Amino acid sequence: MRRRRSLARALTLVATVALLACRGAGTGRARVIVPHGATMRVAAESLAHAGVVQNATAFRLYAMLRRRDRKIRAGTYVFQRGRSWGEVLDDLRTGKGLENSITVPEGWSLYQIVPQLARVLNAPVESVQAAVRDTALLRAVGAPTPTLEGYLFPDTYVFADGTTPRGAVRMMVDRFQRVWQPEWDQRLQALGMSRHDVMALASIVEKEARVPEERPVIAAVYLNRLKAKMLLQADPTVQYALGKHVPRVMYKDLAIESPYNTYKHLGLPPGPIASPGRPSIVAALNPANVPYRYFVAYPDGHHEFTTDFTRHTIAVRNARRAWDSVAALRRDTMRPPEIAPAPAAPVRR
Repeated sequence: MRRRRSLARALTLVATVALLACRGAGTGRARVIVPHGATMRVAAESLAHAGVVQNATAFRLYAMLRRRDRKIRAGTYVFQRGRSWGEVLDDLRTGKGLENSITVPEGWSLYQIVPQLARVLNAPVESVQAAVRDTALLRAVGAPTPTLEGYLFPDTYVFADGTTPRGAVRMMVDRFQRVWQPEWDQRLQALGMSRHDVMALASIVEKEARVPEERPVIAAVYLNRLKAKMLLQADPTVQYALGKHVPRVMYKDLAIESPYNTYKHLGLPPGPIASPGRPSIVAALNPANVPYRYFVAYPDGHHEFTTDFTRHTIAVRNARRAWDSVAALRRDTMRPPEIAPAPAAPVRR
């Protein structure tokens, strides 16, 4: 009797699977997360909760009957509701429909963005390099530079499976275009600057500022220097000219010949040196009303601002002492503990 009941339940379940397995119910797209190490049971419950399949138990049995309930790929999927269960299973096993995400921090340059974007998209680096030189996108943002440096807005992006480098770059540029407010164009007129100029200034502010409230003051310093026909002498532009990150700009680095070297060339660099975030763009558009022309950084991240070179020289001297103290403290911290001398061997008489 029990065997008959078990067989009847199994036949009923198989019949249910056969009835349901043709297609899922509903329409539209659904995002489903399959955690790392998840079993088919967990995946099926997530699919049912999102409306991709009607019944989690039936879908799991369907996968078992087809011997395809193992080796599913984890990640975030975007499924089209109404697809057949066979297609859903194929996606789970091959990873088709997986979304890929990348977080671009404020202050990253193309030197950092391009290889990470290539990795996330599983695309050749050369394809991403070509995408950031797209002439149509360059015209759209009004950039006279050969690349979209500064216009790939820092944010977290989720790319659907199969997204091309050009599609990903366009999404990042579109994000910048949405962030830029129409009323900011009026500020450009008041400053007598182009949007490209402001983005170049904002990128320098982004690289210099460590204390958020100092951003408008740093922007003002550089604008004051521009008005006075002084060299900007911005260390981040030298680092950009070097094409690599250096912990500290040395005197020998200042000799590099590049239009981005603001120790040798007057005015702003040809374009942004990184992707500035919204606060740095706002600071460049709304600089503080201060007379400062110089600043120097301290180890805790803050800057001391001064109006003349004499005071700046004193500030630099004080800052160097602070940096030397930090360096000495680090050396003492990293120095291995002194080993006490071994006791002398007893003298045998």
